[in-house]
Amino acid sequence: MTLTRRTLKVHPADDLIVALTDLPAGEPISLDGSILLLREAIRAKHKFTARDFAQGERLTMYGVTVGTAVAPIAAGSLVNVENLHHSSSTYGEGNGDYQWQAPDVEAWKSRTFDGFVRADGQVGTANYWLVVPLVFCQNRNIETLRDALQDALGYSSESHYRQLAWDLASEYRQPGAWAPVIERSETFAVNSRPFPQVDGVKFITHTAGCGGTREDALTLCRLLAGYIHHPNVAGATVLSLGCQNAQVSLLQEELAKLDPAGRTPVQYFEQQEYGSENTMMQAAIRQTFEGLAVANRCQREPVPLSGLTIGVECGGSDGFSGLSANPLIGQVADRIVALGGRAILGEFPELCGVEQDILDRCTDDDLRQRFKGLMQSYERHAQAVGASFDMNPSPGNIRDGLITDAMKSAGAARKGGTAPVADVLDYPQVATKPGLNLLCTPGNDVESTTALAGAGANLILFSTGMGTPTGNPVVPVLKVSSNSETARRMADIIDFDAGAIISGQEDMAVLAEQLLQLCSDTGSGKYISKAQRLGQDDFIPWKRGVSL
Repeated sequence: MTLTRRTLKVHPADDLIVALTDLPAGEPISLDGSILLLREAIRAKHKFTARDFAQGERLTMYGVTVGTAVAPIAAGSLVNVENLHHSSSTYGEGNGDYQWQAPDVEAWKSRTFDGFVRADGQVGTANYWLVVPLVFCQNRNIETLRDALQDALGYSSESHYRQLAWDLASEYRQPGAWAPVIERSETFAVNSRPFPQVDGVKFITHTAGCGGTREDALTLCRLLAGYIHHPNVAGATVLSLGCQNAQVSLLQEELAKLDPAGRTPVQYFEQQEYGSENTMMQAAIRQTFEGLAVANRCQREPVPLSGLTIGVECGGSDGFSGLSANPLIGQVADRIVALGGRAILGEFPELCGVEQDILDRCTDDDLRQRFKGLMQSYERHAQAVGASFDMNPSPGNIRDGLITDAMKSAGAARKGGTAPVADVLDYPQVATKPGLNLLCTPGNDVESTTALAGAGANLILFSTGMGTPTGNPVVPVLKVSSNSETARRMADIIDFDAGAIISGQEDMAVLAEQLLQLCSDTGSGKYISKAQRLGQDDFIPWKRGVSL
């Protein structure tokens, strides 16, 4: 990687160069021993050509094909959607002789974090009680339970907004009108909790469970089973109507596959059996309190860092994401794998163009065939609804220099690190093997993080260039900014700034050690992620074939 503080050539074979700062037209650029004059102004994060291209020639970045010239492009010119279209490298079978250079983790081998060890050996980074509907027509009852329980249990994080609303309402009624004062600080809330060892009661709503195909219902139950049996979840309250496709028995069957001994306490409430909504809701509240009393007996204890399962995600990506935040997260993922833990890489549309690298890293032929099959099946599903992988980059991605899906993918894949692929999973399977796991998910941020949590990630590292305000109900999500400007401007959602890599002020390996320490602190409950503080509990099940 050649870095001049103004430009970046990521791979020796690249003929696209990244502008690290705004560059004016006519600017002389030193490149591989010669001087190139820019034909036009190049904004930071965007790319320019290192040589002349004829129409139909392929352009390279990260050492792989990222697009095809649809018109002649002169050296020193900006690439954009008018002159560059998506195309990617073809892939074969994989050579099976990949040699991994594992990072040095000797200093971390004796380190621990304070996690929750479950009866079946799973390790949690948090201790939540989950309240979830089996069908969308129970969402109102879920919201009613949320309203009833959050304040009473001391878990509400939005009291300052309610106070502002009361104050404004009073002003609009008449000046000086009375408004109640809601006094709740984070310290007060924690100290007033009747169940201090429980980190929160999390309420999930969704729009599924009935009206779709039977396969949709089964997939939903498998996803919910992954959440209920998640290492960060002590137990769950499940609301059902009774006549929907996603039956209680279906969920119980999927839970039994993950938890044959039935160690996770689950309470079921079916409205059509209770008759009266009031009767069911009173029973649900009373029994949830009983479950919380049991969950409150859980205590944090020291566990090795191999107890971490890191899900890796990117969203709101910019032209620096693949150069700073994503490879930084990849270095942390490699360290976790080297320590005996798990990393989970999803977003299959954003592996387009790097399939051969993934295939080469698969540890056996069965994994290679599974990965190829899932990628090809995903593309067919997308085509069936009139989409394709080249539609993945959003307008914001393109505006910030990610012109094609292959360009975006080549940078996005770096957050998975370089470790061998230990397992390949289809959505919504749960990861069980140490090492790097591939999980078939869409590129949609929330759908993918929802799937990563369902697969057992107990911590998620989420890179963002433009700033993405999202989180997960049961898993801490740490946001890693690709650039320092976003980290400063959106400090309320960013947990870690990787921008020093771009400025050259800090070495990536040093920042990887710091980010790994933040993961350990978060796993211990010593650091509360910005998404948790803001109550960003986003949950969207993936309806296969609809989104990229």
